[in-house]
Amino acid sequence: MFPRPIQQRSQAAQWIYSIALPLALILWLFPLLGVAVTSVRPASDLAQGNYFGIPSYLAFENYADVFRNTPMLQYIRNSFIVTIPTVIGAVALSLMTGFALAVYRFKANLLIFFMFVAGNFVPFQILMVPVRDMTLNLGLYNTYAGLALFHIAFQTGFCTLFMRNFIKALPFELIEAARVEGVAEWRIFWFIVLPLMRPAIAALSVLIFTFIWNDFFWATVLTTSPDAQPITAGLSSLNGQWVAAWNLVSAGSILAALPPVAMFFLMQKHFIAGLTLGAVK
Repeated sequence: MFPRPIQQRSQAAQWIYSIALPLALILWLFPLLGVAVTSVRPASDLAQGNYFGIPSYLAFENYADVFRNTPMLQYIRNSFIVTIPTVIGAVALSLMTGFALAVYRFKANLLIFFMFVAGNFVPFQILMVPVRDMTLNLGLYNTYAGLALFHIAFQTGFCTLFMRNFIKALPFELIEAARVEGVAEWRIFWFIVLPLMRPAIAALSVLIFTFIWNDFFWATVLTTSPDAQPITAGLSSLNGQWVAAWNLVSAGSILAALPPVAMFFLMQKHFIAGLTLGAVK
């Protein structure tokens, strides 16, 4: 039913695996390597058509030019202003809704849970026009609040699904014992359930941070100026009308990728624990 470990396969299969794995890894990393090389390629090489060859010299000043000639710091600041409240808001709401759906039994419990799940299957592209019109009517267009509130609303469905299933797997006897002792429901949530949710919170925070930081579609739909544009939308403005400064775009892309990568490595232990907790229960 399940594939056997490669160590239990034939010698030929192990040789094929040892050759195919590095090739697949190189193919997967090739675009990223291309962006990294282009980020230190001088503009003269690009003007001469040297897109894939060895750079004539390493132009590390491209990274300095990104900050000197573009509002890159403003874009990075905007991304943090939008992403951090979104992560806090979506995780906080999902903790409460997940706790209610996992612990309390009421008639509409399953229906409400299915509504949260169904929201994950709605193609977000079809929401472009109504969401844009709504932000215009509410005065939230091209603002941090409009972008953050939409992301919180859209991500809460997935987060609730994640949290509800995680809380459902916890020993219900802990909650029953606390209720017998007369502990209030909010204290059960805060002092019993929440400490057990730390791995899940860490894993979900990394995922949502990455989703929101890398979002390009809604960043271009709901913002238009550098005052509110996140870094993903700001990178597209690094190209001029007639000239494509791919070296600057590549340098900006590398800079834009650093915060999610750094957060993953900082939270790696908790992230993996949150995803694998209960896997061998």
